[in-house]
Formats: sequence, C-alpha cells, structure tokens
Amino acid sequence: MPIYEYVCKQCGNEFEELVFNAEEAVTCPACGATDTEKLMSACSAKVDGGGPNFEALQGSGCGTGGG
Repeated sequence: MPIYEYVCKQCGNEFEELVFNAEEAVTCPACGATDTEKLMSACSAKVDGGGPNFEALQGSGCGTGGG
C-alpha cells in the first residue's frame, strides 16, 4: 500500500495519503474537498560506502524531473 503525496485544488493544502485503491477519491484533510491532484514524489538512492555520493547520481535524472 503506497503513500502518495497530493495537493488540494480547492485550498492548496499538500498532504500524504495511504492509498488502498488507486481509483478511490482522495479527500483533503483540511477542507474535505475531493478535487485533489497526485504529486510527483522525489526519489532516493542508497550508494555503497554509507555516505552520499552525488557524482553517482549526476546525470541519472533522479530529482531532476527525468531530465
């Protein structure tokens, strides 16, 4: 069961929701509207060595919108 990020088109509230069925309407917890939009989430990567290796991620498209 994935957790998705959403934004409410009525009030602008950004929130996370545990979704059991991808087709079900998601309700904004702030205003109760069902006019919501799923957001793109940032990706993460684990690199050998325990510390961040930004050179390994460079050019991978991770966190750049696929570019």
